[in-house]
Amino acid sequence: MKIGIIGAMDVEVAKLKADMEITRTVEKASMQFCEGKLNGKDVVVVKCGIGKVAAGICAQILCDLFDVTHIINTGIAGSLDAKIDIGDVVVSEDAVYHDVDVTVFGYPIGQQAGLEVRTFPADKTLIEAIKKASETITHEVTKNGETVADQIHLHFGRICSGDQFIGDDAKKSWIKSTFDGLCTEMEGTSIAHACYLNHIPYVIIRAISDKADGSAEMNYPEFEKRAAEDCANITEQVLKVI
Repeated sequence: MKIGIIGAMDVEVAKLKADMEITRTVEKASMQFCEGKLNGKDVVVVKCGIGKVAAGICAQILCDLFDVTHIINTGIAGSLDAKIDIGDVVVSEDAVYHDVDVTVFGYPIGQQAGLEVRTFPADKTLIEAIKKASETITHEVTKNGETVADQIHLHFGRICSGDQFIGDDAKKSWIKSTFDGLCTEMEGTSIAHACYLNHIPYVIIRAISDKADGSAEMNYPEFEKRAAEDCANITEQVLKVI
């Protein structure tokens, strides 16, 4: 077993790289692939950069050059559902593109032309490993003015991806009503797409750093680092149970 772990930004992979034993570093497509051991498992940790193209290229390199058997995408996202708050974590049951529209050719909205599927199902074994791993993880939250340890709240469902930062209510409502997703981000579905084509099990773990409702300017800088570290902690614990 060899696990590829992809984050889009430095903040999403910094803790993973700091905690792993790096035995080899490979530069490819302007990305740095760090290969080594993390919690006893063979891993390759990489920052892919922001957006669908970068994420898809990164996933393919992991398949071609590193022979990974599984891929985990870790990072942050904006909530699409009122019940999912900042600091909560969304785990993919499947993933869909919210910015693909070839309906003129008879495809459902979100489905790429030439593909037989609209959504890309995540691996059930990895999902169960996340459920088990999360039982032992807490994070700091503020309640009634005091900082306390609290269980991380997990939500399982659909993740929506597109090359857009969603920051207004109208767009958020459209994505939610059209795709019934729990959160929105810019890389996960491209990684899921590459995994689907390569027959590689995958899962996406996204901590909510903003509400995708126009409040990102206020929330995002404050919660970005904590949200990314929560996802990294879950990812590290998953490696112990798979």
